[in-house]
Amino acid sequence: MVSQIGQISLDPQGRPLPDPGHPVVGYARTYPDGHVVEPHDHAHAQLLYALGGLMRVETGVGVWVVPPQRAVWIPAHMGHQVSMVGAVEMRSLYVLEGLEGLPEACQVISVSPLLREMIAAFTTARLDYATQGPESRLASVILDQLRAPVLATLHLPMPGAARLRPIVEAILADPADGRGLRDWARTAGASARTLARLFEAETGLGFRAWRQQVRLHAALARLSAGEAVTSVAFAVGYDSPSAFIAMFRRALGSSPQKYLRESNLPPESLDV
Repeated sequence: MVSQIGQISLDPQGRPLPDPGHPVVGYARTYPDGHVVEPHDHAHAQLLYALGGLMRVETGVGVWVVPPQRAVWIPAHMGHQVSMVGAVEMRSLYVLEGLEGLPEACQVISVSPLLREMIAAFTTARLDYATQGPESRLASVILDQLRAPVLATLHLPMPGAARLRPIVEAILADPADGRGLRDWARTAGASARTLARLFEAETGLGFRAWRQQVRLHAALARLSAGEAVTSVAFAVGYDSPSAFIAMFRRALGSSPQKYLRESNLPPESLDV
């Protein structure tokens, strides 16, 4: 059953629904650590962002982690589940389906300071904002930003091949698992060369690159929970903090310490 506030319709969970007069609407909510929004989908697209905390977004085609400097774009009708790591100040923008030039695939985008402030401002605006007022103009600028997003490399594609399942499950359970494909060949019932081809075909990544993404996801969750950089480095399989910091910088463009400061995470996490 759909209800209304002013001229804006709400879905049964109380989330606003965009319409031709209000093609973008905002929604703000705070969730506790460990909260899970069960699998669902929307008849509209969603930009999912957090002012604080980290979100893990799972879909049928992969997993995305969303720290405060990033947002995830979820197309209309794509089923997804959202898990919270730390207390999450979620900010959602719901976008009318079919608007020209917007992304068609689920993806993580970088959030500039300007876009961050626009999202924060828009999610505190009236839902039934004037169609020719300042909120409407702000919505137009946000849409322009989303039509030319800066992509971030936080996607973890999940392979579906049965022969890869024991490898995938073991590494997800223990990202520090350092076994190579030669080690996995007997367990998986296929040669190392076959396993390598399967990883490439199903994920678009080589095995080592895929495992690095697993480690990055695990590291972000641990950092968001307040663990120190050195502890995280060893926990996710790196021989030294410096090797971990180099990987982190290549992947996210900043050191773990800078990421932690920008994310307003616990001071003890800054210990190296």
